Amino acid sequence: MLVVFGVVVLALVLFATELLPIDVTALLVAVVLMVLGPLTDITVQEGLSGFSNPATITVLAMLILSAGVSKTGAVQILGRRMARFAGTDRRRQLAATIGVTSISSGFINNTPVVAILVPVVSDIAHKGKTSPSKLLMPLSFASMLGGMLTLIGTSTNILASSTVASLGQQEEYAGLGLRAFTVFEFTDIGLLVLAVGSVYLMTIGYRLTPERVPPEEGYVEEYEIEGFLTDVVVDADSPLTGMPVSRAVDERLFDADILQLERGGERFSEPLGKKEIQPGDTLRIRADRNTLRRFMLADGLSLLGGPRTDAELTETDEGIDPALVEVVVPRGSFLVGETLASSTFRQRYDANVLAFRSRGELIRNRLEDITIQVGDTLLVQTTPDSLDRLAENRDFIVAREPEQPSYRTEKIPLAVGIVLAVVGVAALGLLDIVVSALAGVVAMLVTGVIRPNEVYESVEWNVVFLLAGVIPLGIALQNTGGAQLLGALVALTGNYLPAIGVLWVFYVATSLITNVISNNASVVLMIPVAVDAAVRVGASPFAFVLAVTFAASTAFLSPVGYQTNLFIYGPGGYRFTDYARVGGLLQLVLSVVTVVGIVVFRGLTV
Repeated sequence: MLVVFGVVVLALVLFATELLPIDVTALLVAVVLMVLGPLTDITVQEGLSGFSNPATITVLAMLILSAGVSKTGAVQILGRRMARFAGTDRRRQLAATIGVTSISSGFINNTPVVAILVPVVSDIAHKGKTSPSKLLMPLSFASMLGGMLTLIGTSTNILASSTVASLGQQEEYAGLGLRAFTVFEFTDIGLLVLAVGSVYLMTIGYRLTPERVPPEEGYVEEYEIEGFLTDVVVDADSPLTGMPVSRAVDERLFDADILQLERGGERFSEPLGKKEIQPGDTLRIRADRNTLRRFMLADGLSLLGGPRTDAELTETDEGIDPALVEVVVPRGSFLVGETLASSTFRQRYDANVLAFRSRGELIRNRLEDITIQVGDTLLVQTTPDSLDRLAENRDFIVAREPEQPSYRTEKIPLAVGIVLAVVGVAALGLLDIVVSALAGVVAMLVTGVIRPNEVYESVEWNVVFLLAGVIPLGIALQNTGGAQLLGALVALTGNYLPAIGVLWVFYVATSLITNVISNNASVVLMIPVAVDAAVRVGASPFAFVLAVTFAASTAFLSPVGYQTNLFIYGPGGYRFTDYARVGGLLQLVLSVVTVVGIVVFRGLTV
């Protein structure tokens, strides 16, 4: 048991610090449990059971179904109609954002919903003279609230369902009503939580959400890069004459990039590498003032000025104006853990990174050498063609809709019909949700809603490996008696609190843990403990399971507690503390509302 607790502590530390990617941490945990099998009471079969667990397969299938709907543009089109409804009225913008996001998240995995709607909502904000900060945090929070409407709204619900079903098959918990969730198992409680949460976001939450990004401010001002972009003229005696742009800057001496070359009234942006510099050329340099001064003195350059607005950065005479966009790095992107230099990002996408925001901090120096983290937002200057490639790549979330998206709009009825059939068949009990979801995937492939090569790209493999890795940890807690011990300790609060108080304690504890580690990991760790504690205080274990499930799926206190919070971190210009500022009171309010809802709708007795 002590060894398993040691593994739990190791997992918590690694999840919280992100020293390793969370999926790597999860696999490490599974490997350690199997290597130490005699001490952890885990067999090889149990250690690998996460890969064949119905929850893992169901999540994989639902991610593919969500991608299929995304390929048709159904959610994007709904977002555009939302924009037309919202107009420039801030309250309508907020109401439309919450309404569309929450309802969509109930039937499509909420993580891709947010990824799809970030550019839509950002455009609504900019066109309506509203700060994106005012809409993007409600977007993420509403997706979590909507994800609790059905079983398939989030991977956490599916994993919780599988975990409780597994516990229900154990002899010691027989007759306690532990079983897998139905599709609409907690929809009534979810509607209550969504209603209260929406009212909060429309009133108190709106007032508490800061305007980190001023509504009419461009990217140049927002990222404070005026002092880092300068135009210089190549003098007649410059040693750069005849040198290709790719060799003009000695990166060992200067932290600088040449972003644009102007010659004879023509401006050229990427790719610039092979162009030879000539006297009289105007070069646009990214560098701080001190570096620029040294570079000019060393290479015979004269100061000309520099761009001060977005328009000056996106105007060329090539006939194709470059685009200036924010690009968010999601979990699973090839950029995570890389630098701009090691990833060859500029060469792959003909794109210049002008600055980026990491964990709320603006970075404009040594861009090539900074290790990129999940949730970082890059300010990118690129061509329209490259922008489209970035937008279509699952390694990025581009905070702007492509000008001419290639959606399969003719497939919308098929995609929506397949998702409804998956939900309906599972809800009626005709097929298990895992079978129904897999059948839906096959139907989308056969009808051309999604193509075979897109299936593998659409799966968030980091989520799949995370599930496969943490499931054995829950089994180890059960097998060694660790869950029972923790349950007994928590049950001691029953000496001072009524059963509903213990239920509330579990909600709060789970929500706090989720805001530090992965929501899926918190479900695996807390459900066995909650069940055992419920048995000891004479309460309904199923009620405790529901409390843990809701708490794990609503992490409002930090940007790292839930992936959708990371998606909006950079585009919203938020600081780490903004999440607690807006989400702290919401978390507290929902802890009471959820617990009361569970007691009223499900009861607290066995």
